[in-house]
Amino acid sequence: MSIQNHFGTGMSRKLIIMGAAGRDFHVFNCCYRDNPDVDVVAFTANQIPNIDDRRYPPDLAGPGYPNGIPILAEDELPGLLDSQSIDEVVFAYSDVSLDYVDERRQMVESHGTGFSTFPVDATMLPSKKPVIAVTAVRTGCGKSQTSRRITHILKELGLKTVAIRHPMPYGDLSRQAVQRFATYDDLDKHDCTIEEREEYEPHLKNGVIVYAGVDYGAILESAEKEADVIVWDGGNNDTPFYKPDLWIVVADPHRPGHELTYFPGTENFARADMIIINKAESAPKEGIAAIEANAARVNPAARVLHRASTLQVPDPGAIKGKRVLAIEDGPTTTHGGMTIGAGVIAARQHGAAELIDPRPWAEGELARTFEKYPAIGPLLPAMGYGETQVRDLEATINAVDCDLVLVATPIDLTRLVNIDKPHMRIGYRLEASDGAIADAVKAAVRAT
Repeated sequence: MSIQNHFGTGMSRKLIIMGAAGRDFHVFNCCYRDNPDVDVVAFTANQIPNIDDRRYPPDLAGPGYPNGIPILAEDELPGLLDSQSIDEVVFAYSDVSLDYVDERRQMVESHGTGFSTFPVDATMLPSKKPVIAVTAVRTGCGKSQTSRRITHILKELGLKTVAIRHPMPYGDLSRQAVQRFATYDDLDKHDCTIEEREEYEPHLKNGVIVYAGVDYGAILESAEKEADVIVWDGGNNDTPFYKPDLWIVVADPHRPGHELTYFPGTENFARADMIIINKAESAPKEGIAAIEANAARVNPAARVLHRASTLQVPDPGAIKGKRVLAIEDGPTTTHGGMTIGAGVIAARQHGAAELIDPRPWAEGELARTFEKYPAIGPLLPAMGYGETQVRDLEATINAVDCDLVLVATPIDLTRLVNIDKPHMRIGYRLEASDGAIADAVKAAVRAT
């Protein structure tokens, strides 16, 4: 793919942005799109399957890039550094260890090229409306439950709430520039992946309009026209794309210490107004204590709350004695590193005879997922970044020799795949009875 794009003077600094189809585009739009002194030669793509070998289109890239910007696989980066005389690489994706970031830094600098991470404050756009940001220190902390709790509070206050979701633009980027979801039909209209549906569908079920896409300046402009309050529903452990009036971060006491060792969740943990230690009912006391101690050290001004994630199981008796396949959220159990989820916990709590390891039956891309993430336990990640993965997921589920399938994804998976054996949907609900979150939300709204 040609990488000659920019009409600049030849004196501009040449950059590559490392990303995963989302945050990287936002960094470009905020910091470089209108900067004549910078020539972004390419994006590199990682984490998400099949998102390279595309272009960031000219209509989104701006007049300085009449041919758009190529999106290349990250393993091409070393060659690009040498062949294109790159001045700087900007690291712009999330939910990776600080060690991982440092490894990439060392590789880039070994080629004589500068390395930086994205500027957090420069990528938080101001809003005319109050913004409540919900972020996390890692994928799988319970951020989505928290976002839904906050939208419920705002609805009770009679405020029109719009949730703006972290980007997942895996298709036609021009068509995905600004996406508005008000009904389930909109999910089909925009050809949403399983990962997108998992984040959007629960909001739609609760009557909350969702925006997402590529150009988060344009998205904000549209959302402000119909919202009293904007809830930033962050993805992975990324920082907010909008300047928050109330910044919440969710931490996981089952993974204590990750709040200080995973990028860019460290920023959320250090800067949030409120730290919610979720899953407190099931976590070891020492895990909770470790997060409290870290909060006192790096963010002493933050209010720290403990919250429970209550397991929702419609028919616990149906699990007892059964050989169970647990289907869990894909990102959480892959790059999020969690080896358990609601399905696994429900099976153990309610007397399943066996948790079936699906690896012997894994089809196509699901087999490759297990190869890439060998630490996944006896569960099936609901991978669905494209049609091929969805087909492979369905084939794998139906091939597994089990008595019962526990579907622990945030969406009704049966809307997308046919499960030809007994199955049950389960999930989590954030328990919050003391009013502390509601009081903070009310204060943020009043202040603006």
